[in-house]
Amino acid sequence: MLASERHARIVEMLRDSRVVSTDDFSHALKVSTETIRRDLVTLDSLGLLERVHGGASITMSPSAGEEAPFAERSAKQNSAKTRMGIAAAALVSQGQTIVIDVGTTAVSVARAIPMDFSGTVATSSLLVAAELADRPHLDVLVSGGKLRAGDLALSNSLTDAFFADLYPDIAFLGSGGLDDIAGLTDYYLDEATARKTIVKNATRSFVLADSTKFGRVARHRVVALRDLAGLITDQMPPAGIAEAVSVDGGIVIVS
Repeated sequence: MLASERHARIVEMLRDSRVVSTDDFSHALKVSTETIRRDLVTLDSLGLLERVHGGASITMSPSAGEEAPFAERSAKQNSAKTRMGIAAAALVSQGQTIVIDVGTTAVSVARAIPMDFSGTVATSSLLVAAELADRPHLDVLVSGGKLRAGDLALSNSLTDAFFADLYPDIAFLGSGGLDDIAGLTDYYLDEATARKTIVKNATRSFVLADSTKFGRVARHRVVALRDLAGLITDQMPPAGIAEAVSVDGGIVIVS
């Protein structure tokens, strides 16, 4: 069993049992306790678990509860999100139809779109729409839907129907969490549903996820990482995530 497979199994066992002993890991995975202890050190350093005497417990992080407020998220990783926005905008070509999703990094993508860009941007984010409102050569399409405060995100059946009729050249997706097993996940069911539709219809879909999203699993699954054209991030992700993105030709862009 490869180390990445073993790590995934350790995290899976902890999600089932919350606390697992080193001996139980060793027995289940058929490796020595010394190997398990090294694995636990590695996973602890990534914030995926907490080592306790004789074993490990699952980390109680935002992945298991609610998403942090928009203002708090906006204040974090500002320079990284700016770089990620620039990296995303560099993938866009004149005349394309683009989807820019909701979230703090999505707003950075909108800001990085060149002033002379000619094309169409579709979004369910009023913040993204406001960023692009004064672009003279840009058509901005905004979905309908129920407004969520903070992110000013729109979502419900109207939003899903809007994206169902759209076939964009490229889409930039927000994320609640990124995990090699669970894939791309989100905190809000309606927004996760809309993202599934976007990925299905887009020629290429890239997820925007800074390093704080690695290993997080939000409540609702969107897609497997292998279904994406790539990941735009600020740090090289753990091996398991990188492998899951690239297995069918996806790329990881570190900005």
